[in-house]
Amino acid sequence: MIKTRQMNVYEVFEAIETAKSRKDKIKLLQENDIMPVRDVLQGTFDDRITWKLPPGTPPYTPGNDGAPPPSTLFKEHLLFKYFIKGLRDCEQLTPIRRERMFIDILERIHPKDAAILVSMVNKTKPEFDGLTKKLVQEALPDLIPE
Repeated sequence: MIKTRQMNVYEVFEAIETAKSRKDKIKLLQENDIMPVRDVLQGTFDDRITWKLPPGTPPYTPGNDGAPPPSTLFKEHLLFKYFIKGLRDCEQLTPIRRERMFIDILERIHPKDAAILVSMVNKTKPEFDGLTKKLVQEALPDLIPE
């Protein structure tokens, strides 16, 4: 059996952007219902999640768009617990350590995924047409409350 490569988060979002219909967008979200995608969508659209990071874009050096990144959101999304206000792991870090960890993640992953994370912590919609809170709630009704 041949195992196909799982899409990166930005690739899922790009596929949703180019999908022809709302039904196709919903199907794509449901077919790619994996933890990194869920975590990014919830971190972006769920008002219960507050990020304990300064607003705006942190000073980081994006990776080379042509070279494979040293890491992916499949590994790095597990570190989100260090940035969510109120979680024990987050509250135990100093602000400088927390911000350095976030910058390190941004520099280890694909530049398009890094841009998605920056918009996530700023609670702004990712730069992909058709990807909305309403679409996410329809496709994954258990993820974000009304």
